[in-house]
Parts: sequence; structure tokens; C-alpha cells
Amino acid sequence: MLIDLVPLRTFVAAAEEQHLTRAAERLHISVSAASAHVRAIESMVQTQLFVRTNRNLELTRAGQLLFRKAKALLNEATLFTSFALEVHGKVEGQLVIGSDNEPTISRIGQTVAALRAAHPLVQVELHARLTNSARHGLKTGELDLGLLIDPPADPDFVYYKLRTVAFRVAGSAAWKEKIESASWAELASLPWIAPVERSPSYSTMLRTMFEARSLEPDIVARFNSPVLGRAMLDAGVGLMLVREEHVVHGLAQGSIAASPIARAEFPLLLAHLINRANDPLIGAFLVAARNVWPDMCPVSHERQ
Repeated sequence: MLIDLVPLRTFVAAAEEQHLTRAAERLHISVSAASAHVRAIESMVQTQLFVRTNRNLELTRAGQLLFRKAKALLNEATLFTSFALEVHGKVEGQLVIGSDNEPTISRIGQTVAALRAAHPLVQVELHARLTNSARHGLKTGELDLGLLIDPPADPDFVYYKLRTVAFRVAGSAAWKEKIESASWAELASLPWIAPVERSPSYSTMLRTMFEARSLEPDIVARFNSPVLGRAMLDAGVGLMLVREEHVVHGLAQGSIAASPIARAEFPLLLAHLINRANDPLIGAFLVAARNVWPDMCPVSHERQ
């Protein structure tokens, strides 16, 4: 029985997302194609892999067992391709990289340029991914490397810290006096703009700031792109966490106002699966990244 890795990848994505539409969006395929892929896997193994509950998909017992094997198989297939090319004495192939960051912050353009200069046979695909989606993409094999703003919490990953990213609480310049004089309680009571629920890093930063003070921000709107969030901020919809670089620029332009007391920091990390540590393609990218980030260093995962 031959295994087609394309429907297998869809099965893994559906299991990770617990939703067929979100899995299809992640893989950039139609929902009908995703459904056909799952049916093909179920037909091949002659057993039901999912049950539908409250609009979500849950793995059956058989699905759970096959899910773990499927992820391992996808990772091994990627690793095999890299080593097969290395046998011929050259680093060649394709790297797919997910990034939650703006190019100037992650220096991804300079890193890809350094990689291409050293290994012109390596092709690179860059995908814009929120941190949570990038994390799932690494585990399913959709991505080879991910740039994340996140604590190094997953034991399945090897992490490298590139820098610390600072955030400040900011809002429309029309709210300048209110924001600059606000106490923590007053900040929490103002309307807030936050990412969709599947953006745990941002949510963690909000909790870090407010839960320790027994406060909860009044979230009135959500976004799935920082650009959309900033559009609502500029329109006076509410406050949001904004990267330090944008705050400094906005203050100089007089376009935003920022709280002097509220600040958060998260590491910018480069990550890959631990079982890809000896992959020559991964190794080539890490060397290129060190050329761009001289202080790049490995960090251990934090126990939760």
C-alpha cells in the first residue's frame, strides 16, 4: 500500500486545526479538496479518523494513533530529501519558512540573501504566518523553519534567540491626555483591540500585564493582521500593544499616544523541529542567520 504524502499532510493539518476549513486555508487548497484528501486517507486505512462535534473535528482513537505516525512520516520524508541531495556533495532543495514578523525586525531578507550567496541551489519560500499557525506548520512539516514571537515552550523544537522585541500600550493621538495619565485600572477599562483567539503570544502579553494586577482589558474588537489592528487604532477604536519601533515613529509623527507605564517584552525566536537538527538544509540556513544575527544563540525550552 503506497502512501501519498499530499492527503496525509491535509489529514495532519485537519487534526491540528480541528476544523476542515481552517486546515484548507492553511494549506492554500479548497475545502472540497481537503475533504477529498481526508476521505482518501480514511478509505486507504478503512476506518473513520474524525467525528464532528459542535462544528469542530475530533480524532477517533484510530485517528489519534495515525496522527502521531503521520507527523513522524512527514518529517522523515523532508529529512530524506535533504540527505539524498547531500549525497551528491551539494546543498540543494527548498526551504519553507514561516514568519510572524515584519521584514525589518526579523531581517529575513538579509538572511535569505546570505543563504543564497553561499548555496545558490537552495530555493526559499516565505509564508506570512501568525506564531500559532507557524508552530503548527513546523509540526506538520508544512514549514521547515519558523520565526516566532513566543516563549520557547515546546520541547519538540530547537530554539535560537535572535533579539528581544519590546511592546508598548498605544492608542490614537486623540486620546493622548487620557492614555498618558491613565493608571493600570484606567487602561484596562478603556476599549481594547486584540488579535483573534488563535494568537496566544499576544494574549499572554496582555495577561502578563493585567492579570498580575487582577485586571482584565475590555476587548471590543479583534484582528488577524497587525496592519488591520493599526487601522482600528488610528481610527480611535481602542488601545493595542504596538511594537516599540512603531511607537517611537508614531510619537515623532504625532500620530499615536503611548502609556508611560505599560510595557511588555517577548523574544524573537528562530525554531525548527528537534529531529531536523542534522538536516543539511536547516544547517545552511542557521549559518546564514548567524551571519546576520552575530549574537544568535540557542535557548532551552521553558517548562510550562
